[in-house]
Amino acid sequence: MRLMFIGDVVGGVGCNFLASRIHGLKSRYRADILVVNGENSATGNGITDVSAGMLTSLGADVITTGNHAFKRHESQRIYDAIPHLIRPANFPNEVYGRGWYVLDMGRARVAVVNMLGTAFLEPLANPFFKIDEILEKLDTKNIFLDFHAEATAEKKAMGYYLDGRVTAVIGTHTHVQTADETVLEGGTAYITDAGMTGPEESVLGVEKSLAISKMKLHIPVKFTEAKTKCFINGVVIDFDEKTGRARSIERIVER
Repeated sequence: MRLMFIGDVVGGVGCNFLASRIHGLKSRYRADILVVNGENSATGNGITDVSAGMLTSLGADVITTGNHAFKRHESQRIYDAIPHLIRPANFPNEVYGRGWYVLDMGRARVAVVNMLGTAFLEPLANPFFKIDEILEKLDTKNIFLDFHAEATAEKKAMGYYLDGRVTAVIGTHTHVQTADETVLEGGTAYITDAGMTGPEESVLGVEKSLAISKMKLHIPVKFTEAKTKCFINGVVIDFDEKTGRARSIERIVER
């Protein structure tokens, strides 16, 4: 079985470009499952019912998020309405939404879990303890973790911590695809960051001049999406659905 994961989709520009290419990509890579990180899919970041609906219409079986999971005022309504839209599981239990979603593929069940790192981000529940709790509840060996984290060391540590216990640990958040994709000794596929989907000539999707102004002058700037040519970043993971072990992981860079 093959799972395609698409890195952080940025705004309407990223959604539209993904729409123009995703069906061809799924066919080319023979993907059975599509997972998309949509936490920046609305213009100005966050996720709305419009952007979530678009990603769903493109075939996303699961939509993951991250630190912008609750950016929009309508967030609760969206999470209540869309069961396959998940938020980081290490938010308090009292927070609306779900931290994981289990797909029934007929011949196998596949779980997708979302987790937020705590280094330089929100002071949430320790993700290492939280993932241990979740693994005890899941009734499948096919487990994919979107670990939305800032620090590369935290992501690497999580990959090794879960090696042999999950199918894949896929890092997100930095919007810069890393070149360290690998299958670890225990059979867990790993990459530090899957990258982003949106304007390539930009600062993480933002218009270059605006990002430079913010960093140079340290005054408030309203970020807008860059209007340059787009690309798609992600990975495809081939795995044995009977054992939950990954066979391979391949990076996607589609311009």
